[in-house]
Amino acid sequence: MKILVSDSLSEEGLKLLKEHADVAYMPEISPEDLVTEIGAFDALVVRSRSRVTAEVIDAASNLKVIGRAGVGVDNIDINKATEKGVIVVNAPHGNTISAAEHAIALLTSLARNIAEANNSVKSGEWNRSKFTGVELTDKTLGVIGVGRIGSEVARRARGMRMKILAYDPYVSAEQAEKTGIEMVPFEELLRQSDFISLHLPMNPSTRHLIGEKELAMLKPGVRIINCARGGLIDEEALCRALDEGRVAGAALDVFEEEPPGKCRLLEMSNVLVTPHLGALTREAQTNVALQVSEQVVKALQGEPIVSAVNVPALMPETRAALEPFLPLMRFMGSFYLQMFGGTADEIELTYSGEIASMPLSPLTTSCLIGFLHHVVGDGVNWVNAPYIARERGIEVRETSTTERKNYSNLVTMTVRAGSEAHHLSGTLLNGDMRIVRVDDYRIEIIPANYMLVTTHLDKPGVVGKLGMLLGSENVNIASMQLGRKTAGGEAMMVLQVDEKMTPRAVEKVKDLDVIESARFVVMNSGLFQG
Repeated sequence: MKILVSDSLSEEGLKLLKEHADVAYMPEISPEDLVTEIGAFDALVVRSRSRVTAEVIDAASNLKVIGRAGVGVDNIDINKATEKGVIVVNAPHGNTISAAEHAIALLTSLARNIAEANNSVKSGEWNRSKFTGVELTDKTLGVIGVGRIGSEVARRARGMRMKILAYDPYVSAEQAEKTGIEMVPFEELLRQSDFISLHLPMNPSTRHLIGEKELAMLKPGVRIINCARGGLIDEEALCRALDEGRVAGAALDVFEEEPPGKCRLLEMSNVLVTPHLGALTREAQTNVALQVSEQVVKALQGEPIVSAVNVPALMPETRAALEPFLPLMRFMGSFYLQMFGGTADEIELTYSGEIASMPLSPLTTSCLIGFLHHVVGDGVNWVNAPYIARERGIEVRETSTTERKNYSNLVTMTVRAGSEAHHLSGTLLNGDMRIVRVDDYRIEIIPANYMLVTTHLDKPGVVGKLGMLLGSENVNIASMQLGRKTAGGEAMMVLQVDEKMTPRAVEKVKDLDVIESARFVVMNSGLFQG
């Protein structure tokens, strides 16, 4: 096997590759020469400098795997690689410790006004009282998101004798207890925390997670740290809270736009900023090099890999049979998670009818991608979705029967969490995706980018009141489906709307006296692609 490394890579990573293959190290190779040379290689390892374009991949007649020593793969044409059957792997976890330590560094620096005091002394001042700080011992740290990085932050903060509260809708209390973390509702964390540290992916459901409403709930004098993703915090709302003294300080490594340009946060003395340094340590750079090198070697040897961002295409005849059902499965997974949220101990998928005779694993994986997309973001894919589910303590089960009832093909998704269980059933009707059951509601849900799902008592006037409210909020209804358990009993309504509703508008729907519950479901169109 021959491997081309076209960007700088740590010696440790190069050594690992050289133990298994012939390695050509060309960290300064030009784009033109990359196209010329790539045809002789089985694997390509890059960082961010090299652009792995469609032209490069087309010229790579022997290429089996592309490794990105880092997380982002925007410099690689993923679609072209998938089309050519080339696996793309990255190193998503090599920076865990680096990012956690940077969050702790910002936490301690914010508590003791380190940056501002440093600038003051260097400018010739000696004003000690101006920079009186606060101790961390016995203070409460609220960790929002307790995946790998959030858990490491909590572990280190406990060592400083801080009390740790955590919120993560996708981590069970039992799982959290194993790491000594106390899980609490989101609003309780906001009200009780002296410091808050964010560790979440960026997606539509987490954008501006900390906004005007949430900032108003915070304990006076709280300090906020964000080393995760820009956009988790509404920066304009944060500025107002800092101006008014409701928030004592903020430490930000990430911004809604990077570089942030003209941003008022940069002008505020109680805001500590760094230029997205979370992953930038020597150790992290070594770790990502080792991790991607290991994955490249495994891919070349045909061994299982866990950090692929794509997967080789299925055999043509198999894919042709499965392809109509793959978007349905992702739709069901995504719809369920947004509808019911919470944690999952077990996901059981029951396949009935003709679909039961097909290979089930790709269908199940497609459902997991839709489900986990809202938990871990775009990092979930065909190869690692089952791995991520297992890592989060979710047992995935498949059952099948060729027996047909009301539909020629039917998939039922049952998710159990503790003593609770919820169900979805989906099918294809003339090739179109439909959800035909939600718990005990029989209803035919047509997928759309934006859907408002409500429950109510089946009585006259509900549709009218909701329609008037949506009209006043300038929300246009595209279509509507209704389902009920019994006449005059509990009912469900699904409205497809043209644009995303604001959180304020959704809250108004929940406040209607005729509505029992409301969820706004956003479908990422990319999830529908096979």
